[in-house]
Amino acid sequence: MTQQSVATSDKLDAAVLKVAGVVVLGAIMSILDVTVVSVALPTFQTEFDVSYARVAWTMTGYTLALATVIPLSGWAADRFGTKRLYMVALTLFTIGSGLCATADSIGQLIGFRVLQGLGGGMLMPLGMTIMTRAAGPHRIGRLMAVLGIPMLLGPIGGPILGGWLIDTASWHWIFLINLPIGVIALIYAQMALPKDAPEPSESFDFLGMLMLSPGLALFLYGVSSLPEAGTFSATKVWAPMLVGGALVVAFVLYSFKPRHPLLDLRLFRNRNLTIAAATLFVFIIAFMGAGLLFPSYFLQVRGESTLAAGLLMAPQGIGAMITMPIAGTLADRVPIGRTVPFALALIVAGFFGFTQVDPQTSYWLLGGSLFVMGLGMGGTMMPIMTSALRTLQAQEVARGSTLVNILQQIGGSVGAAVMSVILTNELNGSRPIPGLVDQSSGKPVTEAGLAIGAQQHPEVLQQLPVPVDPSIIERGLDFAARSFAHTFWVGFALVLATFIPAALLPRRRTPAQPLGDEQTDLPKTPVVIH
Repeated sequence: MTQQSVATSDKLDAAVLKVAGVVVLGAIMSILDVTVVSVALPTFQTEFDVSYARVAWTMTGYTLALATVIPLSGWAADRFGTKRLYMVALTLFTIGSGLCATADSIGQLIGFRVLQGLGGGMLMPLGMTIMTRAAGPHRIGRLMAVLGIPMLLGPIGGPILGGWLIDTASWHWIFLINLPIGVIALIYAQMALPKDAPEPSESFDFLGMLMLSPGLALFLYGVSSLPEAGTFSATKVWAPMLVGGALVVAFVLYSFKPRHPLLDLRLFRNRNLTIAAATLFVFIIAFMGAGLLFPSYFLQVRGESTLAAGLLMAPQGIGAMITMPIAGTLADRVPIGRTVPFALALIVAGFFGFTQVDPQTSYWLLGGSLFVMGLGMGGTMMPIMTSALRTLQAQEVARGSTLVNILQQIGGSVGAAVMSVILTNELNGSRPIPGLVDQSSGKPVTEAGLAIGAQQHPEVLQQLPVPVDPSIIERGLDFAARSFAHTFWVGFALVLATFIPAALLPRRRTPAQPLGDEQTDLPKTPVVIH
């Protein structure tokens, strides 16, 4: 069987669903891993006796590896074949997971996380390419909805799974759990994915790689250092961002010269791709930025356990599960310019509830807000991705999915860093407590800082050198809740900003580009169809 024999019916046949199963397994491994590890950072801090800034590099190193390898995936897919490359990515990710579980120092763990990222960075763009080619343009909306489930459920399932594994076993198991899934995914991929038939590919753009991959890595390194530094004026923030940004700009200017650039920015001549990419970029900044702070509110202000915070986030995933299959079907039949604005309106309505949080906000209200947001997110992300890819020609699909994934990576990193800095600066404005100094930093302990610490570790109050009036804790919690609310207002404004590019999304049905043998009017350039 080849992907050239795409069925013309609207129904997703068994062969296509088998391919989708492989991609979903890989996506679950990659996305769950990010959210599971974020829960384990305090455990790493205690286990390896290092600062939070140091253990945060287990996340940053993974992110930088993603940024380095994603630009290469489009060319490599055309050169070596999607099946072969996807199995290599699965192997790297699985081996990296196993090595992470054996780490006995924070340096080893960071290094093994980079290896994981080299594999994980290729899983999503390759998965999107495989599914686009398998389904055909007329069914891509429904199939992308399948891929969207782990993308939206990862942030909910990850904290629940991570909290449970750490509480009942040990931190090693957040990595060991990937081993059986990885082996199953490899066997499944060998059986289900069509055989590769690589054809002569264009030459590799080494000069573009030397500019783009280091440029993205340096820029995201600077962005990732922002929460720790707390200001753009810190050298470790602005210097790598400046150098990385300059390299990226140089690549943009250069990329229109070679016939086959590493990242094909000529794809932005496709209006649908450009508008969809811009909408997705703004949406990801808001969603990945403010969205990551929802569980932090439950943990720091309400004093919930990691597992409880994950469970409280579950309504968001339930909402997404309801609307995502519907949105996938509609994306193949109705122009997304007529559906996405309604989904964004649901996100805005749900998000507003979090701008009103205080230390006693009803969980029923917050759960309802998350559910409504989930309904909106299920109808937003995958339809936008579908719009970006469905009008591309066959030889553009791999490059288009690479472009979309890079924008997601940059948007997510920028959103998370900016929201973290806003929240940190808000919390730093809390009133200092006379006579209390943080022994590790030498800075005065603030009311909000002590209140958050007492919520997570009540025994802290018994270890203080001077007694603290309970009203100080109450006042600190009020201040912390207001800090979260102010930060959520910024996220709320960013979601509203998404309506601007979304208003330009196609409101008329756009014919999808044919794939494989369906192509009749394309130039006879080598096209790899697996």
